[in-house]
Amino acid sequence: MRTAARRDTNERTIIDHLEAAGCEVMQLSARGCADLLVFKPSNGLLRLIEVKRPKGKLTEAQAAAFPRWPVWVCRTPAQALEAMGCVTV
Repeated sequence: MRTAARRDTNERTIIDHLEAAGCEVMQLSARGCADLLVFKPSNGLLRLIEVKRPKGKLTEAQAAAFPRWPVWVCRTPAQALEAMGCVTV
């Protein structure tokens, strides 16, 4: 039996910031897939976001899959907001 995917400790903070900026966030759980599917209704952007801790690295499966997909790797809320076209100050 497969156990639940381990989430990065900064993922909840990033989700909270995205939702506060008006984004709709879905957590994904497939192996080798990005962590989040994010949609911003006001600008129509739909993005796959991989959350990594500040020094986190992509797994081998991610490194193999991500070049085929437009995945944004974000380590901070500011990076995630930028990926979604949100203005940060």
